[in-house]
Amino acid sequence: MGFNMRERLRGAGIEVTGYDRNADVTDVADLAALVAAVPAPRLIWVMVPSGDITDSVIRELASHMEAGDLIVDGGNSRFTEDQRHHTQLDEKNIGFMDVGVSGGVWGLKNGYGLMAGGSAEHVEWAMPLLDALRPEGDRADSFVHVGAVGAGHYAKMVHNGIEYGLMQAYAEGYELLAKKEIITDLPGTFRAWQKGTVVRSWLLDLMVKALDEDPGLESIGDYVEDSGEGRWTVEEAIANAVPAPAITAALFARFSSREDNSPAMKMVSALRHQFGGHATKPAGS
Repeated sequence: MGFNMRERLRGAGIEVTGYDRNADVTDVADLAALVAAVPAPRLIWVMVPSGDITDSVIRELASHMEAGDLIVDGGNSRFTEDQRHHTQLDEKNIGFMDVGVSGGVWGLKNGYGLMAGGSAEHVEWAMPLLDALRPEGDRADSFVHVGAVGAGHYAKMVHNGIEYGLMQAYAEGYELLAKKEIITDLPGTFRAWQKGTVVRSWLLDLMVKALDEDPGLESIGDYVEDSGEGRWTVEEAIANAVPAPAITAALFARFSSREDNSPAMKMVSALRHQFGGHATKPAGS
């Protein structure tokens, strides 16, 4: 995803220096070389998996960066981690922003939905990048400065929780249709919903694409990972006494997918692969 974002930025005329452990795609040898290559004051955008990897990358970057620089975490970190990183970096007068990024493997072509947390000053500094990354059209349709540090990732967490529920509803509908003998054109049914119906969406389009590529989903196992945001959304719902039965049920369905053979969970796995490039378990594994 970071590689595609670099390419989209370059396509907009923005000079980008990128570091990746993969020697085939990196521009520099390591993080120290990355910081040295970017003119001060620096804006360094981090796109790595949440948790310990994000911690270690931000910690190492901070050891090379200077007062007045800015780190943007565009991964899927938990909002409480953003607040901790902000405090740590503030001690060195290094700025911090969190940006929830949605768009998956399609973002290079279509642009990304962006949710920013941080100060107005830092958001303004990053705005040329944000405008280049988002889809064309009105900024308000694809970008929001949600609030203070942590707010961007909090909004992205809820976005992903909603995504869990939407995918689960489509997948259960798929299984119900697949079970009924009178339904003789299952892919065509979903294709007929793509225009004019109240359930039309990009996820539905991707569902049709998945069925075009593998009509019976024979190559895909029904084991579905959860990458954290759904769990955090449910935890926040509990902490704030907000009923979230659809999102909670969708999360628990992913847990059950690791025990049962389920056509619905095959579809959830297929949808995760379609929009995010998430790895699927092969059938029979």
